[in-house]
Amino acid sequence: MIHKTKKLINAPENIIPEFIEGFVGSHSDLLTVEGPTGRAVVARHGPRDGKVGIVIGGGSGHEPAFLGYVGQGLADAAAVGNVFASPSPEHILDAGRAADGGKGVLFLYGNYTGDVLNFTMASEDLAAEGTPVKQFAVTDDIASAPLERHRERRGVAGDFFVFKCAGAAASLGESLDSVHAAATLANDRCRSMGVALGACSLPQTATPNFEIGPEDMEIGMGIHGEPGMRRARLAPADTVTDMLMEPVVQELDLKSGDRVAVLVNGLGATTQLELFLVYRRVQQILQTRGILIHANWVGNYTTSLEMAGASVTLLKLDDRLTQLLDHPCHTPALTVGPIKTPEPTATRFERKVQSVNAEAVVVRETLATSGRISPAIFVGMMRAVADTIHAEKDHLSRLDGVLGDGDHGVTMDIGWTAVCQAFADRDKDEVISQTCERMAHAFLTAVGASSGPLYASALRAAGKAVADRLNLDGTATAAWIKGMVDGILDRGGAKPGDKTMVDAWVPAAEAAVEAARAGGDELAVLTAARDAAKAGAHHSAGLVSTRGRSAKLGERSIGHIDPGAMSAYLMINAMTGALEALWSSSETL
Repeated sequence: MIHKTKKLINAPENIIPEFIEGFVGSHSDLLTVEGPTGRAVVARHGPRDGKVGIVIGGGSGHEPAFLGYVGQGLADAAAVGNVFASPSPEHILDAGRAADGGKGVLFLYGNYTGDVLNFTMASEDLAAEGTPVKQFAVTDDIASAPLERHRERRGVAGDFFVFKCAGAAASLGESLDSVHAAATLANDRCRSMGVALGACSLPQTATPNFEIGPEDMEIGMGIHGEPGMRRARLAPADTVTDMLMEPVVQELDLKSGDRVAVLVNGLGATTQLELFLVYRRVQQILQTRGILIHANWVGNYTTSLEMAGASVTLLKLDDRLTQLLDHPCHTPALTVGPIKTPEPTATRFERKVQSVNAEAVVVRETLATSGRISPAIFVGMMRAVADTIHAEKDHLSRLDGVLGDGDHGVTMDIGWTAVCQAFADRDKDEVISQTCERMAHAFLTAVGASSGPLYASALRAAGKAVADRLNLDGTATAAWIKGMVDGILDRGGAKPGDKTMVDAWVPAAEAAVEAARAGGDELAVLTAARDAAKAGAHHSAGLVSTRGRSAKLGERSIGHIDPGAMSAYLMINAMTGALEALWSSSETL
């Protein structure tokens, strides 16, 4: 029997806009919302002419991160994603445009695949408009990779210090390069380690992401409800704190006379009583070593919904970081020192946006018409995919809960629902390549996460692969599937054997191309791709994950099917089934 959790929510699909409305409404003196997506929360007294704009962002569920750190002296804007999912490029662009004061924009976020992909795409788009852009991914989590691969580490509660220092540098009027250097310095001298005592549950599933015994704890978990690096028996607070502090102190090479800032961070369900026990032990350890605490914060600063647990973060200070840490700021979640609200200016910097390329014109008369998959039939196949993903979303989320943050089914369902809604505006003369572009834009805008950029890139590449076609025959169907794979590989960089969606898509494309070469028709090509994708998805269970959030689990990922590979199989299976049913029906008639 699956245990269900209880949450105070309305419709799950409305939780983020309702959350933003409530949060901004409660801090209307500090915050506002700008841009057509409604996902860019902007400081009323933050962006100003001649200042580097600071944009932070990530998934919801980490409150007060990220929008709680928007305000004067810190971040100018935050892009707000769905629960545990990166904001989309459109969300980030809204924030970037609002923060732009003519001196460039710095994007700051945690080092997760979805955030990297989405912020990178937004950086490319904002730069194409003429705005200088830099970006930085925080990598403070010791548990997620060894020191020699520290750039692969996750960003967890260390976001707090990196955001604070970069925001201060921008507030002081420093250049884009100097502000980026401040973020880099803070990240290099910041380390975190955490422990979870219980799982959290997504609002859409109301199911714990993983199971943990009453006497167990997860060591080294992230902030997305995923399991930790290893499981151990529950221990007293001092013992747990010693366990967290040892690698942090060692990696920072702390010695007597050094100065640090301390963050004892709750993950959502841990009481202040417990957190101060942890801080007490942190203080003892540092005092014994002769290490001075310059500043400290104890409480919920980067959470994981209702997860029980805590993390310890230390920032090793020098004169530069001390100046930035002490610089005044005023946000809903953090106030440092006295700060004077500037007088509103009569005018703001006028952004000069460079023109973007116009959409290519399609001349239908020049397109190849052989093949039985017409644009209308193609749309029907895509609707079948959406129906299948919706029906299997809970199953996919359960697969993801074992390896990651448990939201893959939810995320894919959001994306495909948006695709179907986009079909309502589809022109009857729209060809398959144009439909693919429509789908890519809808999926990317709705989803963010890692799936958004990957499937948007896949659909765009697939559309280009058949841009000379009105209908698809067997060869063109194989080209479309191969285009999907090419787009995923180009954007994501994963390879077969990494335990990702690629482990289903690559064999599917190879089988499709081979079937087309053998003279197979559209259904034969799809059937071959489906069977290969299914075998690839099940093969992924025996692999050790080396990409994405599940890569941090190492050997613990063996025995579990990758949810991305499974959803890839389900998509191709739905396309195959829809075409097969249509052909059977027409033959009967």
